[in-house]
Amino acid sequence: MSLVSEFLGQLSLNVAGNEPTFPTVVPAVDFDPDKDAARIETAIKTKGVDEQTIIDVLTKRTYAQRREIAFAYERRAKKDMISALKGALSGSLETVILGLMKSTAQYDASEIRGSIKGLGTDEDTLIEILCSRSNTELKEIKNVYKELFKKDLEKDVAGDTSGNFAKLLLALVQVRMCPDHSYESYINTALYDAGVRIKGTDVATWISIMSERSVPHLQKVFQRYKSYSPYDMQESVMKEVKGDLQRSFLVLVQCFENKQLFFANRLHDAMKSKGAKEKMVTRIIVSRCEVDLKKICSEFKAQYGQSLHKTVLEHTKGDYQKVLLGLLGQEE
Repeated sequence: MSLVSEFLGQLSLNVAGNEPTFPTVVPAVDFDPDKDAARIETAIKTKGVDEQTIIDVLTKRTYAQRREIAFAYERRAKKDMISALKGALSGSLETVILGLMKSTAQYDASEIRGSIKGLGTDEDTLIEILCSRSNTELKEIKNVYKELFKKDLEKDVAGDTSGNFAKLLLALVQVRMCPDHSYESYINTALYDAGVRIKGTDVATWISIMSERSVPHLQKVFQRYKSYSPYDMQESVMKEVKGDLQRSFLVLVQCFENKQLFFANRLHDAMKSKGAKEKMVTRIIVSRCEVDLKKICSEFKAQYGQSLHKTVLEHTKGDYQKVLLGLLGQEE
């Protein structure tokens, strides 16, 4: 493979969202789904299951390639590959592998559904996903959510949250975009007037601005905000709102400023004590491996002086560690 094509493989462009992507999982060269399906079938049939082969194959193929392997497996074995994997694997490895058998949008939609289904709401997951995804990603998640669960994402979010927190999440899910034009100074003043300048906060104005403007536009807005306010945007959020609403606004601001650094910080928080918060680590690595995980790795190393690979080695073990390292790819 030429250096040019290798570079293009590493830096693919999401045309719809105009966001460059920095995946760690890229299409395998000389891909043969029949050969891979045979390897998976043998690995599953092996006494005690050959987990390493399953990890080696599935972490080095994109979702589109994994789907082809699943079709080839079904033709070969006359059974569903996902069911076979479910039967053969267990624990954290099973969770990661089954996550890889979903597209990024399907995975996000399933995580959202899991966070609002049943008793209580997992606000942390809900905030992380809805406040960090691009408008293009959110539109796709909405469509996929409807396909998978025969339910409307807006209605489910509205039914499970309340107050201004619900209003913000709904505004994000509705994906309404206003033209940016050259309103930075107006929007800066509006943010300041709606927050720090007055007693109490005009949350509706903040929600409208944060949910209806493009990322490049808001990046400029936040840079200029300090000339209007004695605080930067994150400090203003901390002063003005509390609880889930504060956490949501902070995630939005952090993602507008540097999304990959936001995820690097989340991964660091999930692995700073003994062991790891596996649910969070799994969710970020699985959902970002075909999006921007390579850049998250760079931000992690720049911020914490240690590679994400080394941190995963220190805080995880066994097959779970192997599958995460497989998704992280080669250490830079």
